[in-house]
Amino acid sequence: MSATIWSLLPPIIAIVLALVTKEVYSSLLIGILAGAFLFVGANPVTAVETTFEIMSNKIGENAHILIFLVLLGILVALITKSGASRSYGNWATKTIKSQRGALLATTCLGVLIFVDDYFNCLTVGTVMRPVTDKYKVTRAKLAYIIDATAAPVCIIAPISSWAAAVGSSLPENSGIDGFRLFLQTIPFNLYALLTIAFMLFIIFTQIDFSKMKSYEISKQNGFDTSNHSELPIIGKGRVIDLVLPIVVLIAACILAMLYTGGLFEGVGIVEAFANCSSAKSLVLGSFFTLIFTFLLYIPRKVLRFEDFCASFVEGFKAMTPAIMILCLAWTLSGICSNEYLNIGGFVSSIISVDSAIGAILPVLFFLISLGLAFATGTSWGTFGILIPIAVAVFGSTNPMLVVTVAATLSGAVCGDHISPISDTTILASAGAQCNHIDHVSTQIPYAMLVSACCLVGFLAAGIFHNGWIGLIVGFVLEGITMTIILFKQKRSDLR
Repeated sequence: MSATIWSLLPPIIAIVLALVTKEVYSSLLIGILAGAFLFVGANPVTAVETTFEIMSNKIGENAHILIFLVLLGILVALITKSGASRSYGNWATKTIKSQRGALLATTCLGVLIFVDDYFNCLTVGTVMRPVTDKYKVTRAKLAYIIDATAAPVCIIAPISSWAAAVGSSLPENSGIDGFRLFLQTIPFNLYALLTIAFMLFIIFTQIDFSKMKSYEISKQNGFDTSNHSELPIIGKGRVIDLVLPIVVLIAACILAMLYTGGLFEGVGIVEAFANCSSAKSLVLGSFFTLIFTFLLYIPRKVLRFEDFCASFVEGFKAMTPAIMILCLAWTLSGICSNEYLNIGGFVSSIISVDSAIGAILPVLFFLISLGLAFATGTSWGTFGILIPIAVAVFGSTNPMLVVTVAATLSGAVCGDHISPISDTTILASAGAQCNHIDHVSTQIPYAMLVSACCLVGFLAAGIFHNGWIGLIVGFVLEGITMTIILFKQKRSDLR
């Protein structure tokens, strides 16, 4: 079953079940077990053994991410219990005067935190949730804004963990500078650019449609599926007790990335970001921020020592759903990896057959990247598979290599956005404290509309062998789509 069409079955089972049943844990587990049975045959004991062997390996490989989630959960609990979030919300209410203002402030913060998408999702949710709640922004809308300013911003930010991941995806001895190639893809990364533009359109016009509109209406009628459980506020924290930990967290994580990348060993700043261990850096940054928060809160009696320590357990509990889903999603990704069912090998064989069709290669890479990221829940793994293939097809001198790599990155982020098993999507739900399936189902129509504009744009880029034409076509098509949506809304309002 390895590297065949059957390798697509486990993620399809998991995704379909999750969307139909709205229960993600059992859906993921069934998909994982289906993959294990495909790999080992009709032997239930071996299949279960293989499942937990993969899970164990994946948890070990991603232990830093899990530790970071726990530490950040503790910080969130501390900031909430101290009363700092409430003070910030009260202050922001005086400064931010509308729901639109709250969403724009969320967007600005999301753009500012461009270093890492995990960090982005949880930090933006923590800081802005009290403000958006005051203006009755639904948790699904908040999760969409968080998600739309996480990966789409990181994938066009030169200094980010994503830039390093793209650079490291190039095959050895390719003769291509990974960082320079990444910079060249930024203007042609249609999904990232069009998603940000579409998100701003949604915010300014306050128009919703499809699943998001239904969700917004249901919330107005009192049907709320979001997780609104909040910790009791027992401290007397001020705005500064929220702002300082967040600022220190950002600074500490950036400094840790430079440290793990070798800046203090004589390496340049750009190279340090390219070589850093982002997961380890997030752990270091959040740990030292926790120490800073202790020194900020305890001497000033913002929280008592026993309340500070109690937040450790409460923070861990708050992150348990996200950790559980991530572990299952990583396991499903593992069963689909090269060592097992090898979805990437199946995709590679398809591309090698069709590689002679030069004009449609950008759009072909976009679609395959989208499908692969959707099925596996990982954008990094997707472009790690496809970028070497693009280099092999075009070589290092063909100008269409940049457009095709940009199409690959666009498809990977889009697939990551619409996949229920994507770690970024899971963390956006966690950051907004939104039901995960509600977030996925309300975001998919928006993401697919943008992806349709991208598809036409990359098709135009391939036909004319010019990425700028593709960019113009994509933006024009999205502008027309926005105009149609606005016109239909106005007609609806007149009725």
